[in-house]
Amino acid sequence: MSSHREAPEISKDPAADNADVYAFVSPDRPDTVTMISNFVPLQDPPGGPNFFEFGDDVLYSIHIDNDGDGKPNISYVFRFVTRLRDENTFLYNTGPITSLGSPNWNKRQFYSVTRVEGHDTTLYGTGAHTNGSGKHHHHELKVRELGHGLACPPCNIGPRSTPNYPELGQAAAHSLSGGVRVFAGQRLDGFYVDLGAIFDLADLRPFQNLHLIPSAAAPGVDATKTLNIHSIAIQVPISDLTRTHSRPSNPGSSSAVIGVWSGASRRKVRMIDKANDERAESGPWVQVSRLGNPLFNEVVVPLGKKDKWNASYPAGDAAFEKYVEHPELARLLPVLYPGVFPHLAGLSAARADLVAILLTGLPPGIVPGFQNYTGKMPADQLRLNVAIPPSATPNRFGLLGGDAAGFPNGRRVSDDVVAIELRAIAGVTYPLVNKGYTPDAAAGLIEQWQPSQYATVPGPNRYQANFPYLAPPLDGYDTPSS
Repeated sequence: MSSHREAPEISKDPAADNADVYAFVSPDRPDTVTMISNFVPLQDPPGGPNFFEFGDDVLYSIHIDNDGDGKPNISYVFRFVTRLRDENTFLYNTGPITSLGSPNWNKRQFYSVTRVEGHDTTLYGTGAHTNGSGKHHHHELKVRELGHGLACPPCNIGPRSTPNYPELGQAAAHSLSGGVRVFAGQRLDGFYVDLGAIFDLADLRPFQNLHLIPSAAAPGVDATKTLNIHSIAIQVPISDLTRTHSRPSNPGSSSAVIGVWSGASRRKVRMIDKANDERAESGPWVQVSRLGNPLFNEVVVPLGKKDKWNASYPAGDAAFEKYVEHPELARLLPVLYPGVFPHLAGLSAARADLVAILLTGLPPGIVPGFQNYTGKMPADQLRLNVAIPPSATPNRFGLLGGDAAGFPNGRRVSDDVVAIELRAIAGVTYPLVNKGYTPDAAAGLIEQWQPSQYATVPGPNRYQANFPYLAPPLDGYDTPSS
């Protein structure tokens, strides 16, 4: 999956597991950018009595780089706190939850959101939370709290406990000063993938008759259509994010491109007093998870380096560039699908196309009328050209489908990033840097789904037209356990 269980250590820590990051010009508010970071992946809706939640001991951050150095110029930092109305009941709720202030709701979560401007060499964008001073390692930080005591919605339990859930969810979309909107809570997972097949030796069910271990072609399976996730979403005026503090109108301008990624951090020291059943934490924050481009750590970084990648920062991604230049999956596809990818099998050159897509952005002149280049510094970020308006007719293949408002220009919630990246790795994008190369015919046909399924994939009600764009979560009563 995009980053749901991508590394050994973080797979044991779902509250801090950064599952997906999205960044796009908001279709209903085109003077703003929406950024979404998902955590606590693979939630089975009937998850009681301890329903899913953010970690009170986790620091969540969404970072923006607007000068191309792989370090954040702006960070939005989220901290959570859980409050119990009654410690002497095992119940999450003692009756129907009909509002965010319902006395029947026993276990509630609230959060604060802080904007941090400036670099922090220990933990980018979060120095204010280690010493509260506005100065850290000689780097001046500008810190401003945008909101506190903001309520999360409850998890969607069922028709008796959480009736009229869509209204509960929308009530938790908070409007802050300066045109900022925030949401933090449970949503239906917007990322769709045939998870059972893709990690079964890169099987693609519609084409598995061509696999080294063949079986009859079959429709793809949407493995996440009944799973929920926890989302942190923030919608911010474009002028708050660009280095010119303006809303660029020229897509060719370097100031129109921002880099976005997200991270989660824990305190360096965690202590447990077994005798008194007490827990304490201290020390600086240490990053334990991060995500920019979908599937980067999942598929590109090798197993022995995944934990190291999660603990590092985009400014150091030159250490991982060789895995982008020579991706393992590109070598495996011709082996797993004999005779299907002969051109890819003969492609031994460094994959400059993938480096551009994932690490630097596409320079002007590669795709007519488009660029999202941030410079030579290799850094895994979603790169969004904010001067490109939302598409009136979005194409799920994004830029590969002729839609410059979609991935890899940022990432919208419905972009088919698995198919896009599989096609790119299979060689579809290599002619961008070598016009003499002809991709294998099969590379441009890689799908998870057959055309007849497009009406039902990615599933009914998976998205909504307005903030926070991911649909309300499925409830535990009506959704069978996966």
